[in-house]
Amino acid sequence: MSTPSFEDLAVGDVVATATLHFDRPRLVRYAGASGDFNRIHWDEAFATGVGLPDVIVHGMLTMGSAVGVVEEWAGDPGRVVDYQTRFTRPIPVPAADVVAVEVSAAVGALDAEARTARIDLTVMHEGARVLGKAQAVVRLEKHGL
Repeated sequence: MSTPSFEDLAVGDVVATATLHFDRPRLVRYAGASGDFNRIHWDEAFATGVGLPDVIVHGMLTMGSAVGVVEEWAGDPGRVVDYQTRFTRPIPVPAADVVAVEVSAAVGALDAEARTARIDLTVMHEGARVLGKAQAVVRLEKHGL
């Protein structure tokens, strides 16, 4: 994939979309890699016992997977110089199911002096936002570089 050019962008441009998939085995692998063994991510009885609808995806897994869409569009994860979000809704993962999360990345603002684009992420599961105010700042090159 080629590196996007600052000059080719306009506020409102959708620069990337993706569907992310989560299932229980992925949650277990993430728990092992991250060290986050909170029982709400793997123990259904515990999760429902504390009021959740089911086992839920780790917030940081959701956050990291969503920004991956921007990193892929940018052509280099190092171009993402800032990223922030709020967790707004859990993503339940039934035992024998794969859940889909839709990500859309659009240009929210451009800074010509810094040559950065603020990319606003819309991250949805079953029609509801699961991340709020998800924004990544991407530093871009001049056209042709």
